[in-house]
Amino acid sequence: MKVALLCPYPLQEAPSQRFRFEQYLPHLKEQGIEVKVYPFLNQNGWKIFYAHGKPLKKIVHLVLGCLMRTGHLFKLRKADFVFIHREAAPLGPPVFEWFIAKILQKRIVYDFDDAIWLPNFSPQHRNVHRLKAYWKVKYIVRWSHKVSVGNQFLAEFARRFNTNVGVVPTTIDPSLHRVTDDSPTNSPWVIGWTGTHTTVHYLLPLIPVLEQLAQEIPFVFRVISNEPPAFKIPNLEFILWTKASEIDELSKFSVGVMPLSDDDWSKGKCGFKALQYMALGIPTIASNVGVNAEIIEHGVNGFLAQTPQEWLNYFRQMHRDSNLCLAVGQAAVETVHKRYSVTANCALYLNLFEP
Repeated sequence: MKVALLCPYPLQEAPSQRFRFEQYLPHLKEQGIEVKVYPFLNQNGWKIFYAHGKPLKKIVHLVLGCLMRTGHLFKLRKADFVFIHREAAPLGPPVFEWFIAKILQKRIVYDFDDAIWLPNFSPQHRNVHRLKAYWKVKYIVRWSHKVSVGNQFLAEFARRFNTNVGVVPTTIDPSLHRVTDDSPTNSPWVIGWTGTHTTVHYLLPLIPVLEQLAQEIPFVFRVISNEPPAFKIPNLEFILWTKASEIDELSKFSVGVMPLSDDDWSKGKCGFKALQYMALGIPTIASNVGVNAEIIEHGVNGFLAQTPQEWLNYFRQMHRDSNLCLAVGQAAVETVHKRYSVTANCALYLNLFEP
């Protein structure tokens, strides 16, 4: 079987791609499925497209990406399935998807892990967000042979336009995210968050909580990201994200946090920040929003917080009770292995490519 995989970014760069399909590629190969990956952006385009400024270079790489994607269409003839992650092109109407479905008449497996039909954009991209054509998602869903989404909220949307919708949770590869013996000494006590500059704003509501906590206990707030936050965070320590150091740096967290706002965009998120922490045995506090409430059993394998006072209370509780942290961390690892690991979901993923 041959699968052509269309994705926005180069391999090994974007979290969405790493957790939605890249870690399954070796397993597909083992099953005799030949996958050819066709990213819209090349490596240089990826570095420029989501950076600040450089509008002319962004236009150049957008045009180049469209030309490359047009060329990809001529390589799909022998593909049994065309797997599209999020969208074939970041801007404009679904021209490529329409051509693949209607002209080439290929079976599309459409995968997304965010509520990408909702307008959502960072300030530096506010001038181009109208070109995103958020409306196109429902048409791509409708034209697809199968739709793969990361949670039930996304599935409810997709089922309005296609009955062949499956929930494939965002998963972790335990062979990479594994608990090591050299656990942190908790001196200093480290509260940690990881993500990109586009999601760092979710930390803003935590700042008053951290300011209060800083008056009570010593801690470091460690952010692992592609660029530092543009706002002040008490006791901030910034670590530049790299694939090589990611697991080692995450393993130094005493507590991992995943704050979210309570809105439809957040309900579309698939919880991979929490899953990353949990796979490493890191006690996790997450907002009681969307899929977080499915992943975390409150007080057993993590904590769900709704109010600033609850966040503060759980920080205090975990700081003073190391046995609780250990028990919660162990339960979190078990949860990931049983329900959110690549191994546990591999058969479900392979079913996407059944006729």
